Amino acid sequence: MASALSALPAAAPESAEPAGDAPWVVCLCAEWCGTCRDYRPLLEQVARAHPQFRFAWVDIEDHAEIADAFDVETFPTLLIAGAEGTRFLGPLLPHAETLSRMLGALQAPQPSSLDVDLLLAVLEKRPAEFAV
Repeated sequence: MASALSALPAAAPESAEPAGDAPWVVCLCAEWCGTCRDYRPLLEQVARAHPQFRFAWVDIEDHAEIADAFDVETFPTLLIAGAEGTRFLGPLLPHAETLSRMLGALQAPQPSSLDVDLLLAVLEKRPAEFAV
């Protein structure tokens, strides 16, 4: 695992906090999914290396009221979105370096769907519940 993490940028100082308007990187997963459980510590590492984003972990079964609309069939599925729109929504290989590269080269935001806006509103209100 050390070699996979060595491709990540150096972690930011522990005091670095993302701005309140920073885009969200949301992992839509399920507790029963072994791949998701294995991916979580890697997502935590990516979060430390990219303090300009806010990270969240949403269990699609525990939070079906905000996740059902995404029809997740492949794990992990990632959503990268913020007030300016959606930059990515789809499955991503569960590799820290893949996500890190993606975050460094995001496409321009597209208008978000109402489902994305609803999910982001819940994350804004209850961020500790979805902390990575």
